[in-house]
Amino acid sequence: MRGILKALLLLVICGQAWALGLADLTDKDASGGLREALSQGASKAVGQLGAEGGFLNNPKVKIGLPDSLAPVETMLRTMGRGKDLDTLVSTMNRAAEQAVPKARPLLVAAIKKMSVEDAKKILAGGDDAATLYFKDKTSAQLMSEFLPTVKESTDKLALSAQYNKLASKAGQFGLAGGDDLKIENYVTRKALDGLFVMIAEEERAIRKDPVGAAGSLAKKVFGAIGQ
Repeated sequence: MRGILKALLLLVICGQAWALGLADLTDKDASGGLREALSQGASKAVGQLGAEGGFLNNPKVKIGLPDSLAPVETMLRTMGRGKDLDTLVSTMNRAAEQAVPKARPLLVAAIKKMSVEDAKKILAGGDDAATLYFKDKTSAQLMSEFLPTVKESTDKLALSAQYNKLASKAGQFGLAGGDDLKIENYVTRKALDGLFVMIAEEERAIRKDPVGAAGSLAKKVFGAIGQ
């Protein structure tokens, strides 16, 4: 019984602490709380993806061969080249894992540059408003930072050259194009996609459960959104 009373008391205290609307937040609270939460979410996403198996063992972000090469993949596996293809997929995912940590300083810089107006738009926006902000502010820089690391990794694998040849032939028939034609470009794009998938997942989790957000100010700000 005592445990139930403690839980109810905690809920009352939290309710009183967060019983304010978004309009009642100061500019300092809005931007500061959001920065706390985004720093947590971005760091967690980068940490998960940058670990060994961060891409390869996560079905949500695992990088496979492009759909345009599916017929070729089937043919090569039939010819006994399945092990080589698995090595290629593993290398692509490992390259992404090695590149992702480079995102941390760029994401932090984007958070620091966030204006009060940006913060309030994100707080009042949809479940992926912060993720879209990151995409807008960092995608081009992230591509430039990731690409050399990815290329260094994929260049070490002989099958990477064969991928480029196959993709080039597929491109001639209109089956592939853009980033798919070069393995390093394709992997870099998929690494970015995976990063934003995980950041969006963290953002949704924080919005859904403000109590789990990092820092008291972040709890106060995200707790106000539902008021």
